[in-house]
Amino acid sequence: MSEAATAGLSKGFFERLKERPALRNFFIFLSILGPGIITGSVDNDAGGITTYSVAGALYGYNLLWTLIPSFVALAVVQEMNARMGIVTGKGLADLIRENFGVKITFFIFVGLLIADIGNTATEFAGVAGSLSIFGVSKYLSVPLAAVGVWILVVKGDYKIAERIFLVFSVCLFSYIISAVLAKPDWHAVGKGFVRPEMHFDSDYLSMVLGLIGTTIAPWMQFYMQSSVIEKRLKIDEYRFVIWDVLLGCVATVVVAFFIIVACASTLHVNGVVIKEAADAAMSLKPFAGPFASELFAFGLFVASVFSATILPLATAFYVCEAFGFEAGINKKIDEAPQFYALFTFIMAVAVGIILLPGAPLIAITIWTQVINAMLLPVVLISMILMVNDRKIMGEYVNNRFQNVVGWATTATLIVLTGLLLVQPVVPLFRKLFG
Repeated sequence: MSEAATAGLSKGFFERLKERPALRNFFIFLSILGPGIITGSVDNDAGGITTYSVAGALYGYNLLWTLIPSFVALAVVQEMNARMGIVTGKGLADLIRENFGVKITFFIFVGLLIADIGNTATEFAGVAGSLSIFGVSKYLSVPLAAVGVWILVVKGDYKIAERIFLVFSVCLFSYIISAVLAKPDWHAVGKGFVRPEMHFDSDYLSMVLGLIGTTIAPWMQFYMQSSVIEKRLKIDEYRFVIWDVLLGCVATVVVAFFIIVACASTLHVNGVVIKEAADAAMSLKPFAGPFASELFAFGLFVASVFSATILPLATAFYVCEAFGFEAGINKKIDEAPQFYALFTFIMAVAVGIILLPGAPLIAITIWTQVINAMLLPVVLISMILMVNDRKIMGEYVNNRFQNVVGWATTATLIVLTGLLLVQPVVPLFRKLFG
């Protein structure tokens, strides 16, 4: 077909779009789709799947209620991120440095870097665990996955990576099939939302904190804002960005819901104790069949590779951004050497940890979640203060509802984190003074 004919077809297509606003808006939304749904989907990583699996296995349907406040908090926080990125054209790390100084930024990011190395190691543990169910050794699966991730980031560009990430996001819905095959008691599922059993013992509170903490992680806030900037979104596209954010939050909660349901309807009913997501996949087999078990393992593999890509990428991006180095996967290695060096370093350390014989993976997972929980309120406070500053945001500051949800989420996390950190000390005090 000639260039003139092609141009004519393109012109005719855009003319038809002008006549159909709904169709035009749909195509605009498709072009913007990405930052929100990818960030939300990555939230269901190996650590998240482990947390949801353990919650279902230990407490059945009783913790499903936590998904409702988690959804509201996640949607409000992620919308703040997207709005800040669009209005300022700057990443969250850059804004924190400019408004709170280099010293505070340094201590925040040292903690985040340590936590994210641990989180990335957890993702590769998920790769190893999921493929071990299919008989693949971790000494083969982990290095191959790491090399594949490294090539995608270093040799690819943002558009290619984003399309692959969106495909990964869709694959996570395999958990829906696993849950349906488990034949849950849907009446009990509904009761878990409407009439949950509340407890105030340390184990229950730890589980609630874990569910909220894994749903709203510190690194997500930096990745969301950097994605908006990489995509070069503008304020007149803001309403489409909101839909992208909401879609990502729905995806996060839907996947979490079906993981909890799958484990509650099989493992909890039969009193099966698990420590990690791979245990859940293996334990499903006798109760829901090999297909449900394999689908669960497949979802864990996809989530782990997905997050093993995003986590070190996000970490390298916000650390470089905070200290003024060039960053972004659209840049070549010689244009952003610090960015790619840090990304490679995080990957190498995480893989090295997993390949160590007898590596304490459970301890690594727990302590990285504790660090995440401690740092998240600091990040949220910084965000809320900046998003309410008219010098930074102009007319696009928070409304009252957004501030109420933001501060309530921050206060809740501070209280739950305090309870979590006090728990190990309580038995010692009882022993000494009881």
